[in-house]
Amino acid sequence: MSKGKGKGKGYRRPRALSPLREHLRDTFWFAPTAAMVLVFVLWAAASEADAALVRLLQDHQDFDDISELIRIVNDAKGVITTVSSAMMTFIGVVFSISLVAVQMASGHFTPRVVRIFVRSRITKLTFAVFLATFTLTLLVLTSLDSETDPRLVTTVPFVQSVLTLLMVALSLFLFIAYVNSTLRLMRVGHVIDRITGEALRVVDKMPRGDVDGLALGAEIAGVGYHGRAGVLRDVHIARLVRAARRQDVVLRLLPRLGDFVVPGTPLLSVHGRDGAATPSWSALRYTVTVGVERTFHQDLGFGLRQLSDIGLRALSAAVNDPTTAVQCLDRIVQVLTALANRPLGAVGHPDRKGTVRLVQDVPAWADLVDLAFAEMRLCAVGSPQVTRRIMAGLDDLLRLVPPERRPPLIRHRELLVQAVALAVPEAAERAFALEPDRQGIG
Repeated sequence: MSKGKGKGKGYRRPRALSPLREHLRDTFWFAPTAAMVLVFVLWAAASEADAALVRLLQDHQDFDDISELIRIVNDAKGVITTVSSAMMTFIGVVFSISLVAVQMASGHFTPRVVRIFVRSRITKLTFAVFLATFTLTLLVLTSLDSETDPRLVTTVPFVQSVLTLLMVALSLFLFIAYVNSTLRLMRVGHVIDRITGEALRVVDKMPRGDVDGLALGAEIAGVGYHGRAGVLRDVHIARLVRAARRQDVVLRLLPRLGDFVVPGTPLLSVHGRDGAATPSWSALRYTVTVGVERTFHQDLGFGLRQLSDIGLRALSAAVNDPTTAVQCLDRIVQVLTALANRPLGAVGHPDRKGTVRLVQDVPAWADLVDLAFAEMRLCAVGSPQVTRRIMAGLDDLLRLVPPERRPPLIRHRELLVQAVALAVPEAAERAFALEPDRQGIG
């Protein structure tokens, strides 16, 4: 086994994706349920505080103060009753309109943007606080005592009423923030910026293990995938490294993150000396996580995929929005620029002694360039604004990348020139469509 190759400068082992945390981020039930449980606890504490306050005042025979509390609570009762009757209607109308807006955004951009809405913290927080406020108003109304004699009353929901009014105020502030967030979701610039930001965070966190010159040895066995079919979302690096170290072998992960796997799909190849033991399936059982859709966790190409999808949708005959495609190309060039000098193709993960125990394939530079430009280039031939932006982006990348990474960029540039030459017979129009311009057409 080669030593010292995996812990090159900048190596960072990726953290494992928590399936529970990912499930909770992709669902809408947890935050509202937790909020209603929490508000019930707060109501119980406030109810006990109200009862203790009344007992204290009665013990000191401060009956005038109790009467004042009863008057304040009676004044607040009308507000609480109004909020209770209107809150559920308000929730239904607001979120129905919001869901229609999200549906329109997904149709205009790409269905993948729905995940931004589903995983939005402000959306979940707003929904949770709305439901919690409604629940609290019901609980407070059940606490109202029909007795008005300050000597006989057992509780006056003063603290509960104050808490309810504070929750109503919080609901109003969150409603403003929620509307602002939803309107931003409908703006293509914000959606593209959000996707780009997540893609760049993946680039910053990607490991940089050097596997140049690493001799894996002969392949002595293979391990197939066992489990439900789905998209490969995460690999538990630490567990795979430990399993390989125990058997003194090197494992190579065959599918990439984002690949769709079914039971029986080749998952790992085992490399080592003849006679070495293969890690048991029990040691590998919980080393991969699959789901119904891709996530940004360790998935280097997912951001480019979404940007390309939005650009393709914009170039379709139904939408015909080349300016949006240019905005996507701006961000595509930004992501490729961040990857221009990073090691790609394969990553080596070492054990604590520095011996590489796991080799993980990641998209190579040519794969990422194809993902970024191949489909956009084919659809952009009839739009000079987009072809000019592609030419400018390719030229900028050619100046930034090392020489060994220029061939894929040159190939796409030549293919674009050929496609425009076939589609645009006039020389002047052809020259105009192929002139590099970072804004497309101003």
